[in-house]
Formats: sequence, structure tokens, C-alpha cells
Amino acid sequence: MEPWQLTPWDELDMVIRLLMAAIIGGIIGYERETERKPAGARTHLIVSIGATLFTIASIYGFGGLSDPSRIAAGIVVGVGFLGAGMIFRERGAIIGLTTAASIWATAAIGLALGAGLYPIAWTTAVIVFVALRFIPHHHS
Repeated sequence: MEPWQLTPWDELDMVIRLLMAAIIGGIIGYERETERKPAGARTHLIVSIGATLFTIASIYGFGGLSDPSRIAAGIVVGVGFLGAGMIFRERGAIIGLTTAASIWATAAIGLALGAGLYPIAWTTAVIVFVALRFIPHHHS
């Protein structure tokens, strides 16, 4: 579909995808903030909407001439680098691994929303939130 062929309903759907990404990213990030982790609501929200927008743009913005899977691969790699910056070692313990994983999962949720895969995105969001909130942190 060419960008100029989008209907107002298509555009509304894209806006809804971005808003859902903001809500989900914000909720997951807020959970990280309440645990006093370095990446909170703003970071997770921005990662989620960024992944959503990249996905929407790759699907609709190039008139069918692009391969959306290449954008998805780029998101995974790019967010992986962002997450790697959250992980460090302190007194023999690995710090930031769960927060890095939550950023990575939030990007995946944003990617799914951008592709219109709402049930998978929301199910994943619930699983991530439950894992972060209710599975105890293991110190070794």
C-alpha cells in the first residue's frame, strides 16, 4: 500500500498502535522505576513507541518496496546494544540484566504492535509485567 493510499481509518489505527505502545512501555518502565532501576518509564516508553514507529514505517512507508523483517532485525540489534549498556558487574554480581531484558522485550512488544499483532503484544506485556513484579529476584 502506498502512503498516499492510506485512509483516515488506517492512520487512526497507526495512532492507536503508538498509543498502545506508549501505555505498555510506560507500565513496564514504571515497574522498573518502582524498583529503582536505571531505565524507567521514559526509557521503556520511548523504546516501545520507537519500535512501533519503525515497524509501521517499514510496512507502510515505502510503498511495498521494503522488507519489514530487515527493520525488525535492526530493532533487535539496536535495542540489544542499548540493553548491553545497562549490564555491568559489581562485586562479582551481574547488575542490570533484568532491566536490559525488559527493554528488549518492550521493543519486541512495540514491534508486534506496529505489525498489528495486538493479542500477542498484550499477552507478552502481561507476562513481562507479571515476571518483573511477582517472580522474586534471585541473588547469588
